[in-house]
Amino acid sequence: MASIHAAVIDLKRLDQLAGSDTPIHTLDSRAKVLVTFAFIVSVVSFGRYELIRMVPFFVYPAVMVVLAGLPPLYVARKIALISPFVVMVGLFNPVFDRTVMYQIGQMEISGGWISLLSLLIRSILTVGAAFILVGTTGFTAICQALERLGIPQVFAVQLLFLHRYIFVLADETGRASKARELRSCGRKGLGIASFSSMTGHLLLRTWQQAERIHTAMLARGFVGRFHTHRKSRFGADELLFLLGWSLLFISLRTVNISEVLGALFP
Repeated sequence: MASIHAAVIDLKRLDQLAGSDTPIHTLDSRAKVLVTFAFIVSVVSFGRYELIRMVPFFVYPAVMVVLAGLPPLYVARKIALISPFVVMVGLFNPVFDRTVMYQIGQMEISGGWISLLSLLIRSILTVGAAFILVGTTGFTAICQALERLGIPQVFAVQLLFLHRYIFVLADETGRASKARELRSCGRKGLGIASFSSMTGHLLLRTWQQAERIHTAMLARGFVGRFHTHRKSRFGADELLFLLGWSLLFISLRTVNISEVLGALFP
């Protein structure tokens, strides 16, 4: 439980990275949200056996990480946390899909292995794009952009609150887990009975904390609107950013770059 708490708290660094002042960070959040949406749609639209054609899409996260000055190893670690869950989802693909797709010497590669690898690449690309969006924009600005793009305000506000209360729950969980360990004699007292009791107390404490936060928000005049420290507008830079990346995604989706390169360099 402590490791889960540490992993959730470490996600706060993404919002801290969003406070930088690079050309990517200063772009209007709507442009970055639309480009990320176009990227994700382009990636997930490939068939389950289309593997090589997704490789050129790695140019987007690579360029964004460099231009935004994001730490590559940190982003890679966050993506690596999701990969085991993706592998679990496609774990039985090689079992049910045994159609031979490729043969290298005596080794036969079935469609199940291809689809599993394709699923893994999709997750790396899409999750990486989402992390980069948060790291260059901030979650509050993303919710504000969604509202300005036409998403219902109630949904955008609830999404922001969900993000905020994840960290509140993580803080309460960390304190409760630490207190449970300190009250135990060695390993004694760390059984299911104490865990269920701690879960009940955690529910009550988070409920009370939520009420205090809501009261404090009302006292500060919260009326359901977003307030960000950085004002931005959708101008020529944002339009160029949106059109440039969108055209690249469309080109990579419609043109088989592997075949083109193979024809140029036989």
